[in-house]
Amino acid sequence: MKTGFFSIAVILLLQLAASQPHRHGHQHGKRELVVVTEVSHTTVDVEDVIVYVDAEGKPVTTKTVQHNHAIPTQPPPPLSQPISKAPHPDQTPKPQPQPFHAPPPPPPPPPSPVSQHTPSPPKPAPPPPSTPPAYLPTPSPANPAPPANPPKPPTPAPKPSSPPADAPAGYTPSNPAPPKSPSSSGPGFRSGVSYSPYNADNSCKSTSQVADDFKVITGFSVVRLYGTDCNQVANVLAAINGKGISLFLGIFDLTQIQTECKTIIDAVKGDWGLINTVSVGNELINNGGASVGQVTAAIGQVRSTLKAAGYNGPVVTVDTMVAMKANPDLCHASDFCAINCHAFFDGNVAADGAGPFVLDWAQQVSKAAGGKTVVITETGWPTQGDTNNKAVPSKENQDAALASIKDAFGQNAILYSAFNDLWKKDSGATHNAEKFWGILGNAPA
Repeated sequence: MKTGFFSIAVILLLQLAASQPHRHGHQHGKRELVVVTEVSHTTVDVEDVIVYVDAEGKPVTTKTVQHNHAIPTQPPPPLSQPISKAPHPDQTPKPQPQPFHAPPPPPPPPPSPVSQHTPSPPKPAPPPPSTPPAYLPTPSPANPAPPANPPKPPTPAPKPSSPPADAPAGYTPSNPAPPKSPSSSGPGFRSGVSYSPYNADNSCKSTSQVADDFKVITGFSVVRLYGTDCNQVANVLAAINGKGISLFLGIFDLTQIQTECKTIIDAVKGDWGLINTVSVGNELINNGGASVGQVTAAIGQVRSTLKAAGYNGPVVTVDTMVAMKANPDLCHASDFCAINCHAFFDGNVAADGAGPFVLDWAQQVSKAAGGKTVVITETGWPTQGDTNNKAVPSKENQDAALASIKDAFGQNAILYSAFNDLWKKDSGATHNAEKFWGILGNAPA
């Protein structure tokens, strides 16, 4: 009897499976158990058969489950309805295992949003310098190391040195430094001194007087001049011939740029080998002689004019350290930062502290200008005049100050000045010391 019932149950299940609709791509639930009973109330052992079908209704696998229970006598439901097994009152049907289906893969994570910001190209600035900054200590002059890319050494020249104006509080550089020009590593000279070709009565020195002065000016690789009057460019070029000195020239009057450029061009006669640098103006921002815009425009004009005549060296403007730090556009327009820096005018520095004072200011200016090289175009100590707090003028203190400066700067520093400038006027603003900065005392002629 068990065998007959079982055959009937299998047939019924197959018919039920074939009559159900299927949806492709969805999981099919397990069909319920089918039980075939006898008409009489008899307790029998019945094997429940579970049939699993695929999406097309074809049997895939079957499973038999053994149960002991009373079979209800009611007839089976119509084939069009799912046949459910009534649970025994004393027994809860055990859940049957579901066919395994691999879970669908998780949806891919949403793409990261694309930034609309276009990254700025890396800095120049800072690009690694080809030569160490000019304000860093360098080898002793006794054994100087040759600079990496030396342009030509600049020439010193005397000019009134005025105390710097006060810097604005909380200054922040307004513009980043532009890419450095090839000459922005500095002029690369070992030592320099400034020179002015004027007699005590303000008259111009003659060619022979200038030649006599340069018989005394020795041991310097650069001489700085401040202007083009008194035929000084041609006279000094003749005086330094064969002495290994080059010139740091100056255009003093911004209203006479073309005239002064022509004077330089005529004096050089196409041979720019002895011209280290050309400066445009001296302390014009500090003394209110011109605006930053006027000075930077003048730098561009001079550079263009001299380049057309064959000069490709540095062109800069010179100002006090305070004015240059407060106006870094002056540095940006120049091939390097050129500053006049005198510890004496600070009043809080003794002579032997002059070197660290100047070095600190050079670093401040370089930082304000985005790391650009700084060259000291005036620094020194007077031998006479009024005491300025800790700063006391004397020959002994001048020697101490110059030793301190040379210790801090192995290169790219121009000392002020070669001779006492007796043609200048002293005043309380300069502590009556303006005439007496000469390293070599009074000029021989």
